[in-house]
Amino acid sequence: MDSSTVKRQQYPVKKEKTRSVTYRLPVKLVEEIEAEAMNHNISHNVMARQILEKYIEWDRFASKIGMIPVPKKILDMLGIEMTAAEINEIINVIKPVIKDTVLFIKGGYDLKKCIETLEDYMKASGMKSDHRVEGDLHHFIIQHELGGNWSIFTEQLLQEIFREFLPESKMKCQTTESTVIATIALGGDFSEHIC
Repeated sequence: MDSSTVKRQQYPVKKEKTRSVTYRLPVKLVEEIEAEAMNHNISHNVMARQILEKYIEWDRFASKIGMIPVPKKILDMLGIEMTAAEINEIINVIKPVIKDTVLFIKGGYDLKKCIETLEDYMKASGMKSDHRVEGDLHHFIIQHELGGNWSIFTEQLLQEIFREFLPESKMKCQTTESTVIATIALGGDFSEHIC
């Protein structure tokens, strides 16, 4: 990627109406939110908004779609011993789950909604991800920090997703033990955030 021609995928700037509301909350809860906001060097209003946005975008669906939190250390250990056959088996099991999840959360199933749901999942899970555009090429960067087998899993899963929607397109990948960069031509005007 030539950094002089790469731009980050922009989320559409929404001129959202805002409204002031008042909630009666326990003092301890307010103090925790204020302390957390101070630790992140943001206002407690911004912190409260981020908490509510995370709930609306992901958390309210998590239990309905059967998501459970799993400690990262367990995924680390499971990944060490995974074979190629096991990775393929997991992908075959997870593909219909992803489709059901996207349908349930987004109310439809297409490439944009699928990418947006995966981004929401990564954000909610604390994984770092970025979407950069270079001409017609789109670079999806995922930093999972779970080891090489999880990089292979991520690469193969992305291959399957893109193949389903764009069977003629070729995705290229660069991987490390903790990072996957998937590159595919989607056109300069493609954005998963604009329907």
